[in-house]
Amino acid sequence: MPANVTFILGGAASGKSAFAEQICINTEKDRFYWATAQIFDSEMREKVSRHLEQRGSGWTTVEEPETASRVLDALTAKQVCLMDCATMWLTNHLLAGNDLSLAQEDLLAAIGRCRADLVVVSNETGLGIVPENKLARRFREAQGRLNIALATRADTVVQVTAGLPLVLKGAL
Repeated sequence: MPANVTFILGGAASGKSAFAEQICINTEKDRFYWATAQIFDSEMREKVSRHLEQRGSGWTTVEEPETASRVLDALTAKQVCLMDCATMWLTNHLLAGNDLSLAQEDLLAAIGRCRADLVVVSNETGLGIVPENKLARRFREAQGRLNIALATRADTVVQVTAGLPLVLKGAL
C-alpha cells in the first residue's frame, strides 16, 4: 500500500514548515527530515540554524540536495519524512543544469515507492508578477508544474498563509 502523502504549499515565510513539522509530530512515528537546501552563504546558514532550533530534537536529518531515491527508498512504514522543501530541490536541479522533467519523474517515482508517510513543503511562486528574466521565468514555470504534479499525487493538500492552513484536497 502506498504511503500517505501530504503536500504543504505556501508563500515564503508563510508558516508552512512549522505546520508541516507539527503534522509529522502528530503522527507519533519516527521523524525523518530531508533537507534539500545547500548552504552557500551566512544568510542561508542562519536560516538553517533557525529551522533546526524551531524543529527541536527527535528528528533524524539527512541533507540531500537532488537525489530523492537516496532518501525515500531507505525509509520504512514506521517513519514519517518531511521534505523541506521541493522548491530548493528544484532550484538545485535547475542550477546544476539537470533535465527538470526527468528530475521530476524521478522524484514522483521515488514518492510512489516510499513506504513512509511523506510531508512535502513547497513554495507557491505563481501568485506574483511575471519575472523579468528568462531563468526566473523558467523556474516559475517548472515550479508550477512540479506543484501540480505533487498536488495530484498527494492525498492531502494544504495551503498555508500567515500561519493559517486551508485544506485544498483531502482532510487533516
